[in-house]
Amino acid sequence: MPPRRRTPVADGRAALKVCRSAGFAADRATTATAVRYTLEELATVAPGRTVEVRVPPHGAVQCIEGPVHTRGTPPNVIETDAATWLRLATGDLAWADAVAGGLVRASGLRAHLHGLLPLTSLRLDG
Repeated sequence: MPPRRRTPVADGRAALKVCRSAGFAADRATTATAVRYTLEELATVAPGRTVEVRVPPHGAVQCIEGPVHTRGTPPNVIETDAATWLRLATGDLAWADAVAGGLVRASGLRAHLHGLLPLTSLRLDG
């Protein structure tokens, strides 16, 4: 069952479009909406509770099927800033380049999003 959406799709897409046109440097509220929307989209595309993706202070989501984590610090964690996350989600930055450039902190054997990004459902017109 896909996760419940908290961000309306139209609001999320509009915020993402603004962020992208602003070079991923939009105001805090718009950035937060875009980050939450894209995290929800990731959880929809790759449901599960094996990897936790964190984009502080805007949001976090658990995704990817596999062993379920229930207590304490998850063994597979990915963390990055909002601009990097949005660039990864939209395809403006490759996963390997973000990792090699130290823009993503990933711990755990399954802490990677290679093959899941960019999120093709985020393609924007114009």
